[in-house]
Amino acid sequence: MSYILTLIGNGAIVFAVKLDHRIHMPMYTLLANFSFLEICYINTTVPNMLRNFLSEIKTIYFTACFLQFYFFSMGITEIFLLPLMAFDWYLAICQPLHYPTITNSHLCMNLVALCWVTAFLCYPVPIYFITQLPFCGPHTIDHFVCDPGPLLVLSCTPAPGIELSCSLLSSLIIFITFFFIFWSYTLVLRTVLRVPSAAGRRKAFFTCGSHLAVVSLFYGTIMMMYISPTSGNPTGIQKIVTLVYSSVTPLVNLLIYSLRNKDMKTALRKIQMCTKISQSK
Repeated sequence: MSYILTLIGNGAIVFAVKLDHRIHMPMYTLLANFSFLEICYINTTVPNMLRNFLSEIKTIYFTACFLQFYFFSMGITEIFLLPLMAFDWYLAICQPLHYPTITNSHLCMNLVALCWVTAFLCYPVPIYFITQLPFCGPHTIDHFVCDPGPLLVLSCTPAPGIELSCSLLSSLIIFITFFFIFWSYTLVLRTVLRVPSAAGRRKAFFTCGSHLAVVSLFYGTIMMMYISPTSGNPTGIQKIVTLVYSSVTPLVNLLIYSLRNKDMKTALRKIQMCTKISQSK
């Protein structure tokens, strides 16, 4: 159910931003890309996961497994988009007069493209070295996705170098982006504290708290999975954490980042009304 809701909700947001010219702004361009990423991300794991649950044959080809691993690692794009969204919010709150000139559509699209390209280039080398390892039978992955930990367990020979390099690469990306987000929200909170209106402060704190909750959920789960070496995480915990950030987090992100936004809800209602009018004709 959460899978269907995530697909419908994020798909509606992408179409709303594309069709409603009133929200053709950097903030909503980032939201649309974030929603599109969530659709791609959840489709790399959930369909195969559901097929395994409903079928007695639970197999995946070697090539398909590593393709899933690669596109699953593309979730790193989200790690790059979240700091952009935090920085955009910082500019909107802390630099409102300069915001229109700093964040133009051209710059926004270039930064988004940079996020996608960087994510595509981060993991091909580690994945290539993992594919070169000798794998012993039985070729059974004790997981519902092809992830580094379960794959390295199947190797005939220990690969501490590959495991450590994957952990260091993940740690570097996660900590740099996390501290950038933390810095942006710190400046936002400092600005909000200076707002004279108590109602304005409460509204800003509520919005900031919601966004921080999403960031904490996402970063908390990926830190548990990828910062410490994979051998240190019990398989049961790996499965639970993977399930949370691959299935639950996209739905929570949808509710917090998009559907609670007033302009976005207005755009979605407009699309809904146009759909009803078209159907009545």
